[in-house]
Amino acid sequence: MGSLGLFILLMPLCFQWTAAPAPEEVTWTYTGLVGQSEWSQYFPDCGGTSQSPVDVVSTQTKYDPSLIPLTPLGYSQHGNTPFTLYNNGHTAVIELPEWMGLAGLPWFFTAVQMHLHWGSGGPSHGGSEHTINGQSADAELHVVHYNSELYPNMSTAMTQRDGLAVLGILIVTGEETNPAFNSILNYLNRIRHADQKVSIPAFDVQSLLPKDLERYYRYNGSLTTPPCYQSVIWTLLHERVQISKAQLLKMETILYSSKAEEADRMLLQDNYRATQPLNHRVVFTSFTAESGKELSSGEVTAIVIGVMCGCVGLAVIIRFIVKTIRMKEPEKAKEKKQDVALNTTSEGEKKEEPSPPPQIEP
Repeated sequence: MGSLGLFILLMPLCFQWTAAPAPEEVTWTYTGLVGQSEWSQYFPDCGGTSQSPVDVVSTQTKYDPSLIPLTPLGYSQHGNTPFTLYNNGHTAVIELPEWMGLAGLPWFFTAVQMHLHWGSGGPSHGGSEHTINGQSADAELHVVHYNSELYPNMSTAMTQRDGLAVLGILIVTGEETNPAFNSILNYLNRIRHADQKVSIPAFDVQSLLPKDLERYYRYNGSLTTPPCYQSVIWTLLHERVQISKAQLLKMETILYSSKAEEADRMLLQDNYRATQPLNHRVVFTSFTAESGKELSSGEVTAIVIGVMCGCVGLAVIIRFIVKTIRMKEPEKAKEKKQDVALNTTSEGEKKEEPSPPPQIEP
């Protein structure tokens, strides 16, 4: 074969090799050409068997008494050094100082950053990545830590099976504003476009967490974004935190996934990954089914109404009994008087009755 023929034969292979971008150069998205259904083509770990997030089915979890309460360390000691808030095109990220960490795991984990996932206010009402019994929350907060006992930094740890620990907090909406989240949300308008950063006043990170850190779900999983390394010890808190509807709306409508210089602006919405198969993994709980049972608003309303009805019914019964007793008292008194009168009359008659004459024997 001549050199020209060999060149023609190898030319398609060279073109294919140069046309395939390296994984770190791929710009992934949640939908579209490089959407989450195509992630595994560019990032092999995204097709692994221990992916996150997952749907936690409460009846299939297993209680583990060795799971001790979580202990955030330094979360409230923010000092005077400002935090960095930036838009990476996929979410809003807050970098955390290295003195923050998480105890209560097999190793000590140092905090790195935290970020949010949310929906778009559409009919699906999705927003959180993890779901409980198939039900999603309105948003989800992730606090990311790396295993600083075994690894020198985040980059090294994220590729190791026991390298990361992520704390997941489900967020729901209500009527009341959550002041803690305003420490982030009030500055989103300064990072509206991808790659924009801003320094914000430091704040108490622990104020973002629910009060109950004893009840949680634990399983081994992965990063929920490419490269999807299966290196995460997940801790999903059972108790949810609440923000107002206005706060959620701000989260869903301010940021863009596009850069400032790009003509087509794309809102940053629905930045959550679909739940992944458990594939024989077990989700452990730090609490029993009884202690972790959470009543719905309908159940609470039914209980309140039932208690009220019971109290009303009891009051009616007591009143009826009292009224009956009061009605019977005059009758009993009248009967008693009549008995006394009859007894008096009988005794009088006995006294007035003449004694028979004495009989004389013959």
